[in-house]
Amino acid sequence: MSTSDIRRLVTIIEQQLDWGDAATWQSKDFEILNQLIFDKTKISLSASTLRRVWGRVEYKNLPSGTTLDTLAMFAGFENWRAFVRSNSHRGKSAAVSQPMVKPAVGRPKFNSIIATTLVLAVILIGIYFTERPRASINTNNYKFSSKRLTGSIPNSVIFSYDATASPTDSIYIQQSWDPRTKTLVSKNLHQHTSVYYEPGFYQAKLVVGGKTVKQHKLMIPTDGWLGLVENKPVPVYFKQADFVGKEVMRLNAGAGWIKNVGFAAQVPFIKYYNVGNFAPVPLTDFSYSVRVKNEYSEGSAACQFASVSLITDSGPIIIQLSTKGCVSELNMINVNLLISGKNVDLSGFGVDFSDWALVSCKSAGGKIQYYVNNKLVYEAPMPSYKVKIVGIGFAFQGAGAVKNIELKNGGKLGFAAF
Repeated sequence: MSTSDIRRLVTIIEQQLDWGDAATWQSKDFEILNQLIFDKTKISLSASTLRRVWGRVEYKNLPSGTTLDTLAMFAGFENWRAFVRSNSHRGKSAAVSQPMVKPAVGRPKFNSIIATTLVLAVILIGIYFTERPRASINTNNYKFSSKRLTGSIPNSVIFSYDATASPTDSIYIQQSWDPRTKTLVSKNLHQHTSVYYEPGFYQAKLVVGGKTVKQHKLMIPTDGWLGLVENKPVPVYFKQADFVGKEVMRLNAGAGWIKNVGFAAQVPFIKYYNVGNFAPVPLTDFSYSVRVKNEYSEGSAACQFASVSLITDSGPIIIQLSTKGCVSELNMINVNLLISGKNVDLSGFGVDFSDWALVSCKSAGGKIQYYVNNKLVYEAPMPSYKVKIVGIGFAFQGAGAVKNIELKNGGKLGFAAF
């Protein structure tokens, strides 16, 4: 076990995450990394252990074998020994160019809304580092653009790039803020095609030698309403006639589909989206309201997790709901701010789903206010930069229904349904 091998492994992980200089990472970054490692390996390395590995805490001993095996697995190797052997065969340059960690198929918990929020936490860090100046590199030597092939889902996107000026073969195209969507590309080629299986507003990047040299925003719209079952790597899609009604949005099969597809033990989430089908609404003068109901509570869905989302051209707004007994597991996203039920009182988002829950939010006095059943339950600061709402989304563990959707721009109705 050599310190140079450990340093190479740490470098690979830093490049895969693309969070910027590790010397600038804060405590929350190591906590999120802990969760990402657990997602991938099902092994928990505490934030304090990670800080020691990264040299942020003085510690004279070398990391344990378990720690090194886990970090190697997270970086895409079978174990620490395989990583060292790979380095001895390929040399340092090849090791640093290992492919990006693929998203974990399984989840450590049945609450995939929480898992999604952890990914979004990485997105928020991505937004933060997007605004930071990079080390000296002439970005004018690189080109990067994209073209959508359709206006629906799934949607292939053709990325055109020029990275021939790169001094390294470590060149990645990253589909979004999430560093797990990186794909290694050739510096001698100029096009790469990716498939987006879910809609949203993404930040595509061209990453060279671990540094973002070009990036642009990319909206993946829906053709009206889109319904799907969360599944990796490809979701299961519904026809609109299966869930879009005149007065309510609800899967016609109810919860019966769960047993039909064999998901009873690990109840997945169904999602509804509508993105890019209305004029963008400024966050500085908006109001939004909707009635939702989670209609399934069997097995691992006892907490009846649900979420209401506003998709923006920056980070999202995500409002999570559950039964009252499960509010500790809730998280929220307020565009660029992650709020955890572990250290903030989110009890107001605990509801009784035997009836419809009225969820609303609005801009007021430089803040975003959140209401549940007409009661103010939380408020958070408005971002200091311009943000526009471009879509809406919902997620229910098992089964759920939506009605009375209303999004306003000032006093004018911007979008309404059911």
